[in-house]
Amino acid sequence: MKKDLTTFITKAFEPYGDFPARTDVTRELLSNLEEKYDDILAQGMTEKEAYQQTIDSFGDVSEIMDQVDIKPTKQTKDKSMTNSAKDVIQKFKGVMIEAADLSGTNLSNENFKGSAAQGSNFAGANLSGTNFTGSAIESGNFIGADLTGAIFSGSDIHASQFSDAVLNETQFKGCALKGSDFQNTTINGAIFKGSDLTEVSFDNSIITDAVFTKSGVDRATFKNAMLQNVSFHYSQVKKTNFDGAKMDKITYALLKGAKANLVNVTVTQ
Repeated sequence: MKKDLTTFITKAFEPYGDFPARTDVTRELLSNLEEKYDDILAQGMTEKEAYQQTIDSFGDVSEIMDQVDIKPTKQTKDKSMTNSAKDVIQKFKGVMIEAADLSGTNLSNENFKGSAAQGSNFAGANLSGTNFTGSAIESGNFIGADLTGAIFSGSDIHASQFSDAVLNETQFKGCALKGSDFQNTTINGAIFKGSDLTEVSFDNSIITDAVFTKSGVDRATFKNAMLQNVSFHYSQVKKTNFDGAKMDKITYALLKGAKANLVNVTVTQ
């Protein structure tokens, strides 16, 4: 039946073709499904029943992928940063460019859709409403950036730095975020859906009204974080570190029901 889960994931993503985060995202989602399948099977259900219940929990892949339908266009790399930020941004749209320095610039509502900007520097930039759909920005620097309303859908941004950033209503859907750093961030109303958050750090962050749905949070850490009305629906949290975190009663109850380790957690009113 586990082979059938692989087939299920493959067929679910067929309409979307290739995108930068495809391998990481599908691998993580398959791992989550296999773990869920094993858990259901251990409850005494038949293999067929466990399989059906597992795929039923997956939901609609279109909600995870949204508008992911673009691959980066292979063009000549241009590392020249002598032009204005607005000129540089045009070079980013759908092209291959690396190590760009856009720190401290105002790039609100700009379009990085389908771009490859590995190792680029957006530290302290205004990225509110900016679209990063289908982009490859692994090892990116978003330290202190304003990402209010920014969209990362089907993007590969693993090993990136988001510490001290502002994430209000920011969307991370179907993203590869493994090993990224969100320490000391203000996260309000953000969505982390169907994303790989393996070994991601949210330590010392203030997280309010956020959604972690169908995401891989294996070995992610929320040490000393403040969580208020945070959902981890259909996410595996058994190996997630909440040491020293403070959270409201509802968040605590939901995590406890999901068998999270909450030994050193403080419940707030």
